[in-house]
Amino acid sequence: MDIRVLLTVFATVFVAELGDKTQLATILFASDHEVSKWTVFLGASLALIATSALGVAVGSTVSEYLSERLLSIVAGSGFIAIGLWTLLRG
Repeated sequence: MDIRVLLTVFATVFVAELGDKTQLATILFASDHEVSKWTVFLGASLALIATSALGVAVGSTVSEYLSERLLSIVAGSGFIAIGLWTLLRG
């Protein structure tokens, strides 16, 4: 296992998830006093695991057909486009 890759992926996903819709939804569910916090935690954790597994599967499949450089360009362009759209619509 490459510890650098592990830490990079962890840090990237952790920072990306802070304050996003997923975390806000989890906060909303956890704020209900009649709901078990462990149930909310387990549900949110399983959802993140499932979406991460999907991302790994799709990434592995797509990488067989497209170069890593092209994927980086497409992903970077997508993030820039989303950022510009967010800035311009507000």
